Amino acid sequence: MRVLVTGATGFLGRTVARRLAARGHALRVLARPSSRLEGLPDGFEVAAGDVTDALSVRAAAEGCAAVVHMAALVKIWVPEPELFEAVNVGGLENVLAAARAAGARLVYTSSFIALGPSGPGALDASRPHPGPPFRNAYERTKARADARAREAAAEGQDVVTLYPGVIYGPGEMTEGNIVARMIADHLSGRLPALVGPGDRRWSYAFVEDVAEGHVLALEKGRPGDRFVLGGENATLARLFGLVHEITAAAPPRWRIPYGIASGIGRAQWLWAELTGQPPQLTHGEVGVFREEWACDSGRAEQQLGYAVRTLAEGLRETIRWLYDTGQAPRPKGASAPGDRAARGAA
Repeated sequence: MRVLVTGATGFLGRTVARRLAARGHALRVLARPSSRLEGLPDGFEVAAGDVTDALSVRAAAEGCAAVVHMAALVKIWVPEPELFEAVNVGGLENVLAAARAAGARLVYTSSFIALGPSGPGALDASRPHPGPPFRNAYERTKARADARAREAAAEGQDVVTLYPGVIYGPGEMTEGNIVARMIADHLSGRLPALVGPGDRRWSYAFVEDVAEGHVLALEKGRPGDRFVLGGENATLARLFGLVHEITAAAPPRWRIPYGIASGIGRAQWLWAELTGQPPQLTHGEVGVFREEWACDSGRAEQQLGYAVRTLAEGLRETIRWLYDTGQAPRPKGASAPGDRAARGAA
């Protein structure tokens, strides 16, 4: 089928686009003039536009049987905070209207963060976000957009909503690929400390698994379906323990208590507001590190055939890619990625 893809030039988007093309779908990509289109599969169409421009989205969706909407503002800070609302909420409104006008199925990529913290359990897609407090503008606007997607589905529109976990793996080193960025910084000696004790569980979802989940949801999902596309639930301490097994690089020695990290983050946020220079940390980001974000992907596994690889396996592939692309130095004495982790995971 002909599929309009928004966000195809992002970290997850490029992988989803390749998977869709490999499955035989014809791609039309919504792209701004500044978008980098290299790395996308051959034979795609380009539709000039932006998700914040309703007319361009509607024109791009004409003649498409489905829209896969992944475009989002995934940042810890931007100079114009109203952009979070415009892109994450207004963009979805525009895509909903365009898909409705075209009679197209909409596969909407939400986020684990749109469901709120998991607490000691694990998130599934049944419960919407419980509401304030929100840790940052990204969480607030993704929760608002999720509420709108649920409302549209309840009104009868063909919407399938997906909630990926913390996506990681080879690909664009955007703020959305926080895990690969942290590992690269760690292996390069730029990550001396972790925020908090490292005991909070997050759901680490390998990018190729999440991309396959998108294709499965497009082809097998039913109108109104909602699926969590998570991965292995693990603590940050566990993640860096696996990195140590794979690379022989010792985990970061120091831990910054949440209160101190929040103060540092607030100071950096204020400096960014004054100077326009992006911060490395904000108090809102620290608020995310304080919480548990474990996920339950059981429904996607049962209904779609979604499959999750282990964190050890995904990290081996990620670290091999970081080495091969020169984004992280291979530590002295490190074995080939995989040998030590495979023994540790056995």
